[in-house]
Order: sequence, then structure tokens, then C-alpha cells
Amino acid sequence: MSGGHFELRRLEALSNTVFGVAMTLLAYQAPKEKFIGPDPLWREIWHVYGAYLSTLLLSFIIAGMFWYSHQRRLSYATHGTRPEVLVNLLFLLSIILLPVSCGLYGNNYESPNVTTLYSFNLFLIAAFNTLLWAMAVAPRRDWWTLTTPVFATSLFAIALLSSLIDPLWPRFIWNLAFLSPVLAAYIERRKSAGT
Repeated sequence: MSGGHFELRRLEALSNTVFGVAMTLLAYQAPKEKFIGPDPLWREIWHVYGAYLSTLLLSFIIAGMFWYSHQRRLSYATHGTRPEVLVNLLFLLSIILLPVSCGLYGNNYESPNVTTLYSFNLFLIAAFNTLLWAMAVAPRRDWWTLTTPVFATSLFAIALLSSLIDPLWPRFIWNLAFLSPVLAAYIERRKSAGT
């Protein structure tokens, strides 16, 4: 630390721990219902656990994508200011909330309020990620680097707004976020070809 600048790589151990714990805790919110018989049929198992397992898978992949983005950002900008450290901590707080909102949504996926809450959590993660990227690229004016985080944030904002209309719509929009790594790879190739 010198002149109010922090070495952001020191956040790496904390962020890896937060992501690891949050991604592990996703599985602890599974339904605790008992089956009627000693040997449940596949459809009974799917009825009890299906929605939760699909939410768990979605949440785990999304958390993994944001972990990867966070690691790339820590490599991109190795030093930051106090506000950047504060936003990093808020970003990690939004990750810690993911197991809670995932558990709520996985167990109550038809509830409009729960869908909105889960959508808001995903939007919050994406918004903090975009803000952190903006802080990192501003000194270099490498604005193309913001394309992928802005894309993900826009998708999660659309999903959040659509959850206020119909709780089924966000399910389809959330999956579009998986295009973010494809977009990032395309931009990297374009930047490499241009230099």
C-alpha cells in the first residue's frame, strides 16, 4: 500500500475463499422433504429436487463465470484505490448472498417475489462486476474490455425487469448470460488481430 493505492492481488485469497464457500453452500439449501416410500421413483425424485438442482447448476456456473471475471480483473489491474477495495468487498458480499437466494428460488421457483429476489441478486453481482471493470479500465481507456461485463449486466437487468411481469421469463434470459465468455473470446481475438 502506497499513496492510498492497494495491491488488489491481496484480495485474491479472500475472494477465492468467499467464492469457494459460497459455491459449496449452494448445495446446502436442498429440499429436506421425505419420500413416501423407501424406493422413490425417478419422477418423484425429480419432482422434489428437479427445480432445485437446475437452480443449483445455474447458480454454480454463474458464480464460476464471475469468479473467472474477478480473477482476470485482478490480473488486469493489480493496484486500486480505497473505493475499489470497498466495491470489491460489496461484490463479494453479493456473492455470499447467492446461496441464500439460490435456496429460496430453488425451493419456491414459482413465487414471483422469490424470482424477483433471485434476479436482483444476479443483477447485483453483475452490476458490481461491471463497476469494478470500469474502475480498472478507466486509467487505460481500454473501453472495449467493458463489453462483456456490460452485456451480462444488461441481461440480468432485463431478467430482473421481466421477473416483475412474469416469473417464468427470467429462466430463459439468465441462460443467455452463458454467451458472455463467447463474447469475451471474440473481443480478445479482435483486439489481438488489431495489434
